[in-house]
Amino acid sequence: MEEGGTPLLPDCLIYQIFLNLGPADVLAAGLVCRQWQAVSRDEFLWREQFYRYYQVARDVPRHPAATSWYEEFRRLYDMVPCVEVQTLREHSDQVLHLSFSHSGYQFASCSKDCTVKIWNNDLNISLLHSADMRPYNWSYTQFSQFNQDDSLLLASGVFLGPHNSSSGEIAVISLDSFALLSRVRNKPYDVFGCWLTETSLISGNLHRIGDITSCSVLWLNHAFQDVESENVNVVKRLFKIQNLNASTIRTVMVADCSRFDSPDLLLDAGDPAAPPCCRVFDLGSDSEDEVAGRAPAHTKEGLQRFLDRMLDGRTQPQLSERVLETRVAKLLAQGHTKPPERGAASTKNKYLIFTTGCLTYSPHQIGIKQILPHQMTTAGPVLGEGRGSDAFFDALDHVIDVHGHIIGMGLSPDNRYLYVNSRAWPSGAVVADPMQPPPIAEEIDLLVFDLKTMREVRRALRAHRAYTPNDECFFIFLDVSRDFVASGAEDRHGYIWDRHYNICLAKLRHEDVVNSVAFSPQEQELLLTASDDATIKAWRSPRTVRILQAPRPRPRPFFSWFASQRR
Repeated sequence: MEEGGTPLLPDCLIYQIFLNLGPADVLAAGLVCRQWQAVSRDEFLWREQFYRYYQVARDVPRHPAATSWYEEFRRLYDMVPCVEVQTLREHSDQVLHLSFSHSGYQFASCSKDCTVKIWNNDLNISLLHSADMRPYNWSYTQFSQFNQDDSLLLASGVFLGPHNSSSGEIAVISLDSFALLSRVRNKPYDVFGCWLTETSLISGNLHRIGDITSCSVLWLNHAFQDVESENVNVVKRLFKIQNLNASTIRTVMVADCSRFDSPDLLLDAGDPAAPPCCRVFDLGSDSEDEVAGRAPAHTKEGLQRFLDRMLDGRTQPQLSERVLETRVAKLLAQGHTKPPERGAASTKNKYLIFTTGCLTYSPHQIGIKQILPHQMTTAGPVLGEGRGSDAFFDALDHVIDVHGHIIGMGLSPDNRYLYVNSRAWPSGAVVADPMQPPPIAEEIDLLVFDLKTMREVRRALRAHRAYTPNDECFFIFLDVSRDFVASGAEDRHGYIWDRHYNICLAKLRHEDVVNSVAFSPQEQELLLTASDDATIKAWRSPRTVRILQAPRPRPRPFFSWFASQRR
């Protein structure tokens, strides 16, 4: 500045100089004088800094909730939980899953050491309780979930039955007394189970029909099974669904439709930059036959004639036994499948979401089934009543085919968006044998589906990897907060992306596979990661770490302050 206060350089020239500096240098230069500080906070300057630093496509608009480009840059730079603040080593084996209570005050962890541990989520995390499930013949614990009012914990594990047969079991633990309230069988064990209401949970059971055909029954179970009256149901059948080609229902979860109208983030809503090739996965139809899963009449008649000729010995099918079994199973299901109930749309409804398949045993589809209000209680008729003899199976409302092996699913906090970890099949892959699915990619695609519009939104995210083949592939749990989505990976890292810009913001290092991640529901600047290295790591944002480490002024004793006032 000159002596009279006139700037030596005009703002436009300083702006051009600042465009060639990095973000840290721009902020440092802004401390020189008032003129430079004003230019260093220019909106157009920080817009350029944002797109250049984060390598976001220029046609992606600013986050709708952002107040300025500077604040948006600061949010992604300073508020992502990427600083390791604590490592928990109380588990003695691989840690498989993490889940927070809805209040955020507690979280639970499951492990190959066959314990479910409950932790206090204070500034310094501490162990509150450890439940050993080995006395109940469990091999390990694999999943947990708090009910809505955080009074009960659902814990899922692998149960060793007679002759070393493995199945699943769900235990309900009281969070007041840590007492074990009930145990429910769960087959296969990777159904995991989930809460439907505060006091009822969903489990599964698998019934073999043939070599590669079966049916999955989903049950609604009361959490307290020591009811006073024998006339009160403690379990009720929800749905019975046909499985083809060695597939089974796994990984059940519930999405609450009442949250859809107040979303935490609208993806592609009115966004001209939205990809034009979003896939629609709603397989519903105005035709009752198609909704019920029935084939057109000429197809059904052709299959019937084929089956009649085969049974009469007039034809020798040139088909393998497995292909023949699948065709016969499809034929028998036609006309014996109950169509979805088409009740009036209601915000009280919920969606049951699970992985399944139709071509091979590896889960490559996501099934969606609407749960109506009258189905959300165990009260009602005894099992089997209210169903005609010709309605053996329930039809799905919607099906998503991801054309790859699904290894993880998670819901956004508003329950509107479903995030899916998938390892893709090769382009144009054909499944000739259900027991030999196509090879899967090492890259994990993170796909996003809108459950309100039944469309795929956003392009796939690719920053994490998995290396195990199809027959050894295991689940990698992901989690979604208001602004971020996180996932583990087999490359010994956890990953964090921004939901709006689809960019990877952080890699969180472990010494082995990262199996699960969990954001605090009340504080997205806190993230937990669990790994095969038997540790749980807590990560906080740089902003939070600075606040927690800032020196606090020592309060002056009252009497010394009072004495100083009298002088």
